[in-house]
Amino acid sequence: MPARLPISVTIIAVNEADRIAAAIESVIDWCDEVIVIDSGSKDETVAVSAQAGARTLYNPWPGYGQQKRFAEEQARNDWILNIDADERILPELREEIEQLFASGEALADGYFIAIHDRLYGTDRLSAYTPYKPVRLYKLSKGRYSESPVHDRVQMNPDARTAKLKGRMAHDSLLSFHHRVAKMNGYTEAQASDMRARGRKPSTFRIIVDFWSGFISGYFFRGYWRGGLMGYIYAMNFAYSRFLRQIKLYEQSCIKTDKDG
Repeated sequence: MPARLPISVTIIAVNEADRIAAAIESVIDWCDEVIVIDSGSKDETVAVSAQAGARTLYNPWPGYGQQKRFAEEQARNDWILNIDADERILPELREEIEQLFASGEALADGYFIAIHDRLYGTDRLSAYTPYKPVRLYKLSKGRYSESPVHDRVQMNPDARTAKLKGRMAHDSLLSFHHRVAKMNGYTEAQASDMRARGRKPSTFRIIVDFWSGFISGYFFRGYWRGGLMGYIYAMNFAYSRFLRQIKLYEQSCIKTDKDG
């Protein structure tokens, strides 16, 4: 077996037993270590992760950025490759990273990686990639932000970055039930974050965001290429945009029972 690369893979997870094994398996045999940070799964996520070869730790949920920072702090390597439990490193991306480390040439400090949705129920990747974040980076040159919602690596001013050609697959839909539950939790956090940053609810945004979101998803993101499933993805994207706006309105303007 060839030597593993000096990379620590970090994954945050909760209730991902049905799919986290595939994420771990896409990196376990060529990266030095895989670290899973579980925030209190009620299913078999911890057992599945350990069986797949990951070092699994518990940390109460503090928010997306903070949880990924906690994962960074557990790594024994300077190089970090962060993936989500519903993401998979595709073979061409693995080969590109391996060649990068084997070349002996000066490496950049951080690499942008394109993440493509895999349309639910198919093997087809969406042509559009809304996500091109830094996911492979030196911990000495960048850290995840502390935002509870916006989990992005913030590179140091002197850091050098580059883009990788290989892609990552994003299996975001486990089921429609799961999608709705995930959307509900995430839009709640988005609305709280917007309110904390001083954003005010807007009647215009409440009326317009669904329709602009659908047009953006179906046409500009190219979901129309995916047939019926592409239409469903565009509707999901549009509804999530609408949902965060009405939750911001609720949090700002409506007194609920939980307010006392």
